[in-house]
Amino acid sequence: MKKLIKISALVVAGLLVTQACKNNFIDIKPKGTDLESNYYKNQTEAFNGLVAVYDVVGWQGDFVTRENAMSAGSDDHYAGGGSASDVSELQAISIWALTPANGPQGTLWSAGYSGVFRANTLLKKLPDVPMDDALKSRYISETKFLRAYFYFDLVRFFGNIPLITEPLSQADIYNVLQAKPELVYAQIEKDLKDAIADTNLPNTVTSTIDGGRITKGAAHALLGKVLLYEKKYAEAAAELALVNGTPGQLNATYGYKLLTNFGDLWKTNTKFNSESIMEITHSSKSAGSWDCISCTEGNVLNIMTAPRDYKTVAATAPDYISGYGFLPITQNLFDAIHYDPRNKATVLNMDSLQANGIATYNATSGYKNTGFLLEKFAGRVSDKTTGGGTTELNYPQNMYAIRLADTYLMEAEALIMGGGDLARAASLLTAVRTRAHNDGIVRPVVATMANVKSERRLELVGEGHRLPDLIRWGDAATVLASRGFTANKNELLPIPLNELDNTKLVQNPGY
Repeated sequence: MKKLIKISALVVAGLLVTQACKNNFIDIKPKGTDLESNYYKNQTEAFNGLVAVYDVVGWQGDFVTRENAMSAGSDDHYAGGGSASDVSELQAISIWALTPANGPQGTLWSAGYSGVFRANTLLKKLPDVPMDDALKSRYISETKFLRAYFYFDLVRFFGNIPLITEPLSQADIYNVLQAKPELVYAQIEKDLKDAIADTNLPNTVTSTIDGGRITKGAAHALLGKVLLYEKKYAEAAAELALVNGTPGQLNATYGYKLLTNFGDLWKTNTKFNSESIMEITHSSKSAGSWDCISCTEGNVLNIMTAPRDYKTVAATAPDYISGYGFLPITQNLFDAIHYDPRNKATVLNMDSLQANGIATYNATSGYKNTGFLLEKFAGRVSDKTTGGGTTELNYPQNMYAIRLADTYLMEAEALIMGGGDLARAASLLTAVRTRAHNDGIVRPVVATMANVKSERRLELVGEGHRLPDLIRWGDAATVLASRGFTANKNELLPIPLNELDNTKLVQNPGY
């Protein structure tokens, strides 16, 4: 699971050429590459370029993803796996022993700048492509959204980063300077506001054709999240209110509504449901193989989080696959969620299954195994690959980059922090907790930051939000002190060592 050759992501991204990629709304086998100078001659090639930008959203670099990195570094999980060196990038962030040479930052940086460079290339080429103007406008807006999405991750993870909005020559890459975060945020806001203003960006899409493509609602949601991180609370609440509508009710403009049953969110047959705002598509038909783990369109978290050496005993045993035991849930989180109705769909209590003679697993081979694994993503035999390739790398569960319960809780936070409508904040919190119980009884929640923090923790386990939340709230240094988190240092990840070689980039303080 280790990378043998490491090259600067900025260099690699600058040399990228467009190739056909798989996504829910396009199903083309990659057939080589085309030189950028000879490409983008028509609408088909422009569309392929757009898909190439979308493809980076689901980037999985040798078993490192945004979700597992941000979870492993939190108080909710350990890195787990088979040993203290298994996917060392996750082990490093789990104990906050990050160095510029080791940690998940290499994958996160590569994903972000690969997406940025692809987006910049497409935005440069699109104006000259002979195609329908309205369709071209939509492509531009989707690409601007995606560039904003990539930059948002980069700026909140790394702080001072290069701000690049045009394609760069290979020579120019080595002379890139870092920009102040406020300039990056300004560009993110501009890209998202441009997308929102475009009448050709649709409010909704047909999931069977365009599932996974960006809508105007997704642009409002991401802009609201960005504004929340900037502490522009009133603006953030206003954007998120457009997404959320009346709490608990259908948003007629964008089609969003909380699912009735929390557990249904994690079933593979509920892709692109009413709660999904931005969804990362995965497929069991991508034929991914060990030759290129990051190339697969399957969801690697399904094999990573499943129990080690799992075997069924009773006929009633769940059909989990045998996996690698990553992201075991900490005792602290288990104690917090154990009596919450979301527990069953969130926590896989393997010790209980084993003690009751239902199933067995190898409890001793799992590193920092607690007996509590991540039910949300544990792969199932019924979801095994149907399209060839390596079984472990081709599971089909989609991931939520943004979902409605998340935006409810972000709006509640913005209202509380900004001195806004506390009655509305309470109704948003109440809707999330009431859905969790799903018993027909309204569960009132008082609008306080303590309740926001509790609901976000219990609702979003394992989805990659916990660590950024702790850092945004200023709680990380206290909550993660026992894990080695250092204040005024670990709020940002180190710039990857490869990016510093022969460039003008400067390392973050403390590294």
